[in-house]
Amino acid sequence: MGAWVPLLLLWGLSWCPETEAATFVDPRPLLLAESVTPGQSVSLTCKAILPSLLFQLLKDGVSQSTVKLDEPAFSHQFLLGEVTDESRGLYRCQSGSSDRWTGLSNLVEIAGKGYLPPPLLSVEPVSWLIPGLEMTLLCQGTWQGVTFLLRREGDDKFQDMAEPDWNGKATFPVNQAGNYSCSYRMQAAGHLSEPSETVTIEELAVPPPPKLYIRDRSAKIPHQGTCVDLECVAPLSGVEFELWGSKKILVQSMSTTSPDRISFHLNRVPQEGGGPYRCRYRLEGKMHSPWSADSAPVELVVSDGKLPAPQLWSEPATRSPAPGTLVRLQCLGPRAGLRFALVHEVAGRSWVRDFQSPADNEAHFELPAVSVVDSGNYSCVYMELAPPFAGSVASEQWELHVDGPLPRPQLRPMWSGAVTPGRDAFLRCEGSLPGVTFELLKDGEEEALTSLHTDGASADLVLLYVGPQHAGNYSCRYRSSGELSFVSELSDPVELLVAGS
Repeated sequence: MGAWVPLLLLWGLSWCPETEAATFVDPRPLLLAESVTPGQSVSLTCKAILPSLLFQLLKDGVSQSTVKLDEPAFSHQFLLGEVTDESRGLYRCQSGSSDRWTGLSNLVEIAGKGYLPPPLLSVEPVSWLIPGLEMTLLCQGTWQGVTFLLRREGDDKFQDMAEPDWNGKATFPVNQAGNYSCSYRMQAAGHLSEPSETVTIEELAVPPPPKLYIRDRSAKIPHQGTCVDLECVAPLSGVEFELWGSKKILVQSMSTTSPDRISFHLNRVPQEGGGPYRCRYRLEGKMHSPWSADSAPVELVVSDGKLPAPQLWSEPATRSPAPGTLVRLQCLGPRAGLRFALVHEVAGRSWVRDFQSPADNEAHFELPAVSVVDSGNYSCVYMELAPPFAGSVASEQWELHVDGPLPRPQLRPMWSGAVTPGRDAFLRCEGSLPGVTFELLKDGEEEALTSLHTDGASADLVLLYVGPQHAGNYSCRYRSSGELSFVSELSDPVELLVAGS
């Protein structure tokens, strides 16, 4: 089993409300090419998801043609003619209405005689095999009128061939582990395209573990009359779940808003917490399918407040340590054999930072390299590990205030030299704090060009479909808009050069 995950301190539990589901439809259009035989004209068809009045074709990051239709349509065809040096390039399209455009379509490369660009190969639903699981490889091309072929590394012949559907995608069922790639050809005797990147399929004895979270709907630690939901998330849909306490399966009321997850409603958590909790899953309706590995455990601690408060103090003793300082918070209980929890409160919201079960009566909690995000009020409580499982009231709060500024992030380009027009440019922004939003800004502009929230301490930010207008210097920063709102300083700039500009 993995390390225990400290999540929440509970003071009493019962009823849980329902959560509404959200549905998202990607409005980006699809761009497909046809008539690629040398000497013939080439056309590009932009297929919209919704009826559109406007269609725009872009080449190497720059708009080439914008068409306004008299009536909404689902597609528009752009005729390029014979492929020449002038028409070679990387194309995308977008559709829209009078007031807004969709996002950009997939990329289509027009390279000239004898070259067929590689397709994209992906896997659904996961990249591993277990008995009873049906797996599919999807080969996505950008040319119409082709045949796709699937190859497994080490085999002399192609595994299978398939015709694409309306969106240029071919489907291949897979029941063997291995390294796969796909290609396509225009005619039965035509030459093959460049192969896709390799996709590896593993065969597993048991599925990998799910993730178990606590769903905190309130802004504070729950009090008497509230409840806790534990959400178990599997890496695929069409599964059934189990929730385990310390030694047995727990029968709980459940609800779901998505086929890959379920919420267990804990309405009567016992005084001892009833945990640690773990969940697992298996393929739905297949009794002989193996159960997955267990999730990392989640611990819930209930305190009835019947025992006297512990003592809490800090080393160093200052309440305003310098940024980067190691702060130790020590919680002293009345005897050995207790479990301690360190509680962090900011703007009325409380959560457990850590748990400890020391051999003696003193727990030592560390806050390494403190920054402004560690500011707030800290307290600790303790609980008995044996019946009657009584718990203490909270200690007096220790207020910690750390001044800024936040550590500056570092921005690194994921390319070398100049970027080819029409390609995407990836930049990695590396910070020092997890669970923040990273933003990419161009020199001289106040608004972020793109942003990404991540649970980690870094993010890959992308400039889609680079054109001459993207040349310049870029910096990144990170921010939080939660109870403790902050924004970092900008990183050192990175220069983006666009080839040919």
